[in-house]
Amino acid sequence: MEYYTWILAFHVMAFTSWMAVLFYLPRLFIYHREHSDNVAFGKVVEIQEYKLYKYIGEPAMWATILTGAAMIYLNPYLFQSGGWLHAKLLFLVFLIAYHYSLNRIRKILIENPEYKSGKYFRFYNEVPTLLMIVIVIMVVVKPF
Repeated sequence: MEYYTWILAFHVMAFTSWMAVLFYLPRLFIYHREHSDNVAFGKVVEIQEYKLYKYIGEPAMWATILTGAAMIYLNPYLFQSGGWLHAKLLFLVFLIAYHYSLNRIRKILIENPEYKSGKYFRFYNEVPTLLMIVIVIMVVVKPF
């Protein structure tokens, strides 16, 4: 347990980094879509999307998952402290699904830069915010 707070600190940092990617990548999709007529700009955005997803998003997601799993391993009592952890883990699954949906969209946009609309991606960009709100409330407030 002596390393628990260090693991918690890394968990919070990893989650923050991961959320930054989940907030920004759909914004790049908006630029990609709304400037689909500018091929050179599209190529630059494709590179940004790839690097953001692969070099920051994937490691941050896995660091979040691994540090979270380590905390549960070190303190299995968390599962008996109420349903908040179960709810948090459920919404984590939704966040992971959202993460992988971004990679799918990224690949589709390479083949079809006119996929969906900027308005669609603006709406889609709100999903991680809603999931984050629920996750943070579960962890901090522990409503049940």
